[in-house]
Amino acid sequence: MRRLVVVGWGLVVAVAGGCAPVGSVPGGAGGAVGGGPGQHREAFDERAAEVAGAWRPGSDWSSGYLPLQDATVLTGQPGFTADTEMAFRSGWYRDQIPMPTEVPADAAIRFPDGALTVPLISAAEAYRQLDQGDPPPCDGRPRVPRAAAPTAGTRPDDSVSTQAATACIPLTVTGVTLGEAEVRTSRGVAAVPAWLFTVAELTAPVARLAVAARAVGAVPEPAAPTRPLPGGVAGADRLQRVDHARLTYTVSIGACDTGPTALVWESDDVVVVGGGVLQGTGECVDLAVLKPVTVTLTTPLGTRPVLDVATGRPLTLTP
Repeated sequence: MRRLVVVGWGLVVAVAGGCAPVGSVPGGAGGAVGGGPGQHREAFDERAAEVAGAWRPGSDWSSGYLPLQDATVLTGQPGFTADTEMAFRSGWYRDQIPMPTEVPADAAIRFPDGALTVPLISAAEAYRQLDQGDPPPCDGRPRVPRAAAPTAGTRPDDSVSTQAATACIPLTVTGVTLGEAEVRTSRGVAAVPAWLFTVAELTAPVARLAVAARAVGAVPEPAAPTRPLPGGVAGADRLQRVDHARLTYTVSIGACDTGPTALVWESDDVVVVGGGVLQGTGECVDLAVLKPVTVTLTTPLGTRPVLDVATGRPLTLTP
């Protein structure tokens, strides 16, 4: 059976799978959240232990540069509107300045356990990676903001609202400097060289990491159990927030399912997460939606990877 996963901005992605079976899923080991013990908790714990046991990162994990976060980073509170958030998440930009093509000298990434000198890319290359093209036409919405028309009964000298109508427009880049951005990596949160783009519509610069691709290590291939997920257990999709010991991540549940409940299994070296649901009764559209859950670990996350209980892959941070 095919399932459609509905994610932000109306994007629908087809994935394999069926509706989650009936059953409540309480939390896993190590400070999990949920109800009392039962077979679903035992099934989650058993699979999570297998996923953790199969985790075999290479030497680059502790000595190289492996980012566990998207290469486009917000450096502060952006002051989003619905339109500017859509533009940011879609990668719609327009430049109002010449983009420097000179490649800077090598620079250091500063990890909690040391530093690593890496080659960089130019601002022009970083902008090329940042910009994902022009926005498509939006039904019933203009491509540029326009002033609201005067309301009935106003005189020529009356004050007229200049609030712009919503529009499908890109973000306007008005400046760029070389700086740093805090990035979650396999060695913890690091200060990484980044090009900081000033955007007219936002209150904080948008950073694009400046490290050349040849210096970026590959995330290890996951080694998940070959059998399907236990009944009532859902996989995790991505991290939305990491705040010391508090994690917020998304899990995929059926369109008619209730929940989800956050599930977590911890060890000194790894954290495995997932979710548990109760399946809705009756006829249901075969859709899956991503739902956020939050859990507090027994100790701060530190440098431990967060693995998906379904696939065994490390989750990346995508606010």
